[in-house]
Amino acid sequence: MPPSTVQDDFPSTPGKVGSTLHCRRNSIDSLPEDPVQPVKMDKGNYFGRVTSRWHSSALAKLLCITSILLALTVSVFLWMSLPRGSQGYGSLKVQVFQRNHEWERKVIHSGSPNRNDNALTVLVTGAAGFVGTHVSLALKKRGDGVVGLDNFNSYYEVSLKRARQELLNKHGVFVVEGDINDKFLIESLFDVVQFTHVMHLAAQAGVRYAMQNPQSYIHSNIAGLVNIFEVCKATNPQPAIVWASSSSVYGLNTKVPFSEADRTDQPASLYAATKKAGEEIAHTYNHIYGLSITGLRFFTVYGPWGRPDMAYFSFTRDILKGKPISIYSGAGGKDLARDFTYIDDIVKGCVASLDTAEKSTGSGGKKSGPAMLRVFNLGNTSPVTVPTLVDILEKYLKVKAKRETIKMPRNGDVPFTHANISSAELQLHYKPVTNLDTGLKKFVKWYLSYYGDSSNRKLWPGNNEQTL
Repeated sequence: MPPSTVQDDFPSTPGKVGSTLHCRRNSIDSLPEDPVQPVKMDKGNYFGRVTSRWHSSALAKLLCITSILLALTVSVFLWMSLPRGSQGYGSLKVQVFQRNHEWERKVIHSGSPNRNDNALTVLVTGAAGFVGTHVSLALKKRGDGVVGLDNFNSYYEVSLKRARQELLNKHGVFVVEGDINDKFLIESLFDVVQFTHVMHLAAQAGVRYAMQNPQSYIHSNIAGLVNIFEVCKATNPQPAIVWASSSSVYGLNTKVPFSEADRTDQPASLYAATKKAGEEIAHTYNHIYGLSITGLRFFTVYGPWGRPDMAYFSFTRDILKGKPISIYSGAGGKDLARDFTYIDDIVKGCVASLDTAEKSTGSGGKKSGPAMLRVFNLGNTSPVTVPTLVDILEKYLKVKAKRETIKMPRNGDVPFTHANISSAELQLHYKPVTNLDTGLKKFVKWYLSYYGDSSNRKLWPGNNEQTL
C-alpha cells in the first residue's frame, strides 16, 4: 500500500516521541522570555505555581493526545474509504489471505498432474470466469495439474461464478479465492506448487463499464498483470506465461481483417488501452527478465457459461421476458458486425499456446538469453451482423424479438471486427470449426437448462447495456 500522507506526519511510535517533544515545547514556551533573568521563588505561592504548572502541563498533554487520536481516526477513516477489490487501484486491496495446512493440501492436490507424458502444471487466473472455467476443465480433463485463482468480484452475477467454481471442484480443480494484486498470495501459490505455466485470464472485462468505474481496469488489467509478472520473474525456474489480451487493441484501425502486424495505437476505449498497455508491459518483462510470454487477442467469445454482459446473453434474457432489445447501428445506419468465436475454439487456441510456449530464460530475475514473445489473434474469421445474431436466437428460443434499432453511442465500441488468424494457424494449428448458428444453438440449450425460460434474476448490474 502506498504510504499515507497523513501517517507520514507522525513518528513510528506516536504518543511517545512526538507527543513528548510537543508537550515540552509548550512548557518551554510558558517560561519567561529572558531565560538569563533568575526566577524569584516565593514560598507562599510555591504550591499554587506548582499546581498551575501541573494543570498547564496536563492540559498540553491532553491536547497532544487528543490531536494524535483525532489524526489517527481520520487516517483510519481515509484508509477504510479507499476502494477495495475490483473497485480499487493496484495494491490497495485489503490483505485477507490466510495460509494454512488445509489450504496447502488442496493446492497441492489440485496442481498434481494425472499423466506422465509432458504434463503441465498450470496456474489459471480468472478461473471462475467464462474462458477460465473452460480452459481449466480442458487442461484437467487431459491430465494436467491445474490450480485456479479468482476474486469473485461483482461485475456480474456472482452466483454464476460460484456455479462455475462448483463445476470445477467436481472435476478436481481447486479455485483459490483471492486477488491477483495480492503478492503474498501469488508467492505462496508458487511456494507450494512449481508451476510450469501461468494462464493469466483474470481481468476487468467490458468496454462500457469503464465509463462507470475506470479504476477497476487499472487495478486488474495493469497493476494485476504487473504483479503476476513480478512474481513470475523472481521464481526459479520461471514459468511460461500465456495471457488474454483483446481484439479491442485494434481500436479505430480501419484495415480488415485485423492482423497482428497492424497498428494498435488508437484504442477506442479505456479497456482497449489497458490491454494495449499490457502488451507493452509484456514486452518489457520479456526483454529484461527473459519471461516467455504469449498474448492472445480474443474476438467476441460466446457460448455456454458465458458472460451476462455480452449482447447475445442479454438478448436471450430479454427476448424470453418479452422486453425490447436495443440493436445498435453504425454510421449511415450500417449494421454492426462481430467475429463471433465459439468458446470451444478459443479453448483449443489457449491450450495450443500453452503446449507450444518455450521455457523462460531467466533465473531469480536475471535473464540468461532471449525468450519467446508472441501474440496471436483467436477469432472465427467470419464476421456476422448483430441483426443476424438476433435472427438465430429467435429461431432457437422460438420467440420473436422486439427490436429497437438505435444509433451506436460514443462509448468505446467499434463497428466491425474481423480476425486474420494466419499466424495462429501456422504456429498453433488453430482452426475454428463452430459457426454462429451451431454455437448459439448450444448456448440456448445451456441457458434454458440453467435459468429456465423465465428467469427474473438480474444477471448484469449495468443499465440495460451489453458488450458486443
